[in-house]
Order: sequence, then C-alpha cells, then structure tokens
Amino acid sequence: MADLCCHRRTILAVLLVCLTLFGSLLVQWPSMWNTFLRPKLAKSDVPVNNAAVNITNTTILVWYWAFGATQILRGNVCKDRYGIPNCILSDDRSLFPQADFVIFHNRELITGRQTLPLNLTRPHKQRWVWFSKESPANNGNLKPFAGQFNYTMFYRHDADFCTPYGWLEPHSVRTGMTVEDFIPKNKSSLACWIVSNFKAKYERTLIYNKLKKVIPVDLYGGAVHRRLPTKALLPTISHCYFYLTFENSIFEDYITEKLWRNAFGGGAVPVVLGPPRKNYEAMIPKDSFIHVDDFSSIEELGEFLKKLAGDRERYATYFKWKLNYTVVRHSNWLLEPYCQICTKLTTLQTPKVYWDLQAWEWKKSRRAAVNQSIN
Repeated sequence: MADLCCHRRTILAVLLVCLTLFGSLLVQWPSMWNTFLRPKLAKSDVPVNNAAVNITNTTILVWYWAFGATQILRGNVCKDRYGIPNCILSDDRSLFPQADFVIFHNRELITGRQTLPLNLTRPHKQRWVWFSKESPANNGNLKPFAGQFNYTMFYRHDADFCTPYGWLEPHSVRTGMTVEDFIPKNKSSLACWIVSNFKAKYERTLIYNKLKKVIPVDLYGGAVHRRLPTKALLPTISHCYFYLTFENSIFEDYITEKLWRNAFGGGAVPVVLGPPRKNYEAMIPKDSFIHVDDFSSIEELGEFLKKLAGDRERYATYFKWKLNYTVVRHSNWLLEPYCQICTKLTTLQTPKVYWDLQAWEWKKSRRAAVNQSIN
C-alpha cells in the first residue's frame, strides 16, 4: 500500500511539471512564433550605435540672410546639393547654443537692420564669421566689430573663406572645336556697358564719357532708364565686340560678375577697369582681356578697339583660353559658400580673433590716383 501511494505521488509530480512547462510554452508561444517568422537581418541592417561611430556634425547657423534673400532650407542642404557630409546648415536661431559657426552679413550690420546677439551667452567654441561680397569702399565702418569675429568670408584670396565671384577651371573641348566656335556670330555693336550706379564722380563714368567720344558705346541699365530683362542680358552682350567691365571701386581681387558672368558669359572681350593687370593675370589668361591701364590715354584705347574689331584673326586670339578653360561660379552664392566651411575645418587657424577688422579689410589699398588712367 505504501508503494502504491509513493507511486501515485511520483505520477502527480510528473504531471505537475508537465503542466508547468505547457503553461510556460503557451505564454511564450507568440514571441517564439514571431521570431521564427521574422527574416534574419543582413549585416548592413544591423542597428549601429552612432555614439560608438563618433560621427560629429558641424552646425552652421545663418543669423539672417544677406539682402533679405531668404533661402528655404529643406532636408540636409549641404549633403543633398553639394555632397558635403556631416554639415548642418540652418537659419533657426534656437540652435545658437549648439552652433559651431554663426554667419553675419555685413550690409545689414552697418545699416542697423540687424545686430550682433551680444545679449546671448556665446559658447566658448563657437566661431563668428564676417561675410561680405562688397569692396571696402562700400562696407562702412567696421571698427565697432573689433574683437567680435573669428573668421572672414570675403572675395579676397587671403580671407579665411574665399568667395570669389568666379574662377576658371581646366576642361577639354570636343574634338574638332576651334576658337571660332566660341565667338558669337551676330556682332553688331562695337562696345556696350550695363551699369546700375551711374554717378558723375566715379572714375568709370569719367572714362566712359571720354571713350564714347571716340567709339560708339551702347549703354544699358536702370541708371540710364534702359533696363534689360535678365533673359536679355547675355544675348545683348553677345552682339558686342567689347564689354566695359568697369568696377565701382578698385581694390585687390575685387573682380566681380561684370567679368565672369557678363563679359565671359556673353561672349564679348572684356575691357577692364579694376585692380592692376597683374592681379587679373593671377586669375585669368593675360590675353583674354584688355586693361584700361595698358594705354596712355582713353583716346588711344578707343582707337585700339576700333582696329581690333576690324581684324578678325587678331580679335579671335582673345578667345583662345576657352579651348582650355571654362568659367565656374557658385550655383548659389549664399548656400554653397556656407556649406564649404565644413570642407576647410582642418586648414583653419585656431584660435583666431580679428581685433581690427577695419585694418585687415583695408590693407589691400586702392590705387592712389583716381584719375591715373583718364589723362
């Protein structure tokens, strides 16, 4: 009898263990079934611990847009448009505490439309960038900004972030192309000039007034109530043998869209008034332009242009450079230079502060005599 009771207790214990295991399986069954059905992750699908990878983004904050030209920033602009990774461009001022660089355009500062955020606590490692595309003559008084900026974004080649109006890059033309393929066939005007600021005191105005007495010059622009629609600008210039590339002020490296877009883009030989010839030759071939300073008088310049227009073979030599180079300009003169900050981080001098921004800006001085070339 005792053996039977012991046997029964053993059977009950085994049944109890089985029931416990069965109940556990019922509870875990959904999870086990999903695991069985879920496809295995490929190596590339395995979640990555970003902290372990240690990828650091550089945040660039645009405090306000230049000239009110607001840009819409959708997605990762620097990566999507320019292929620059780990670079965040934003105009969201709430990101100020975490921004690595903050960009301030000079025009709005000197006119008082914007101010520096001196009321905010500036992070120790944050760098401020002073940005301008204008010459020192048009940049106003920079002395109040002494000690505020770490870097400059300027057209000049010694700026921390150089933003020229254009540049040349080598390229190969199609087989069989000649210089003639780059010269517009519809030349009908000797010279033309598009000007928005036509003040009598300007050196370029004085030169124009002398030159038009020697050769005909077609004048366009709001200043003379003869505006050109954007679409008509380059086609109009293409009709001209020469384009007057006259800068509004003369400073080193100050060579603007008047050369890169208007003259070169329109297919006219540029007649330049700006920094010395050697400065132009540092950027473009010496036989691609005519410099006002090459002549002892404006009358001599005018006579030279008349003769050159009548000599097809010699005129064509001013287009030879197009067989080896092409003009390049920023696709967006705001977004692209801002994003390119991220490509130059390893070459920046740190720490750095401009204690006298005014002196730095003016160190490449203007040609002394205003009327040097108009006698």
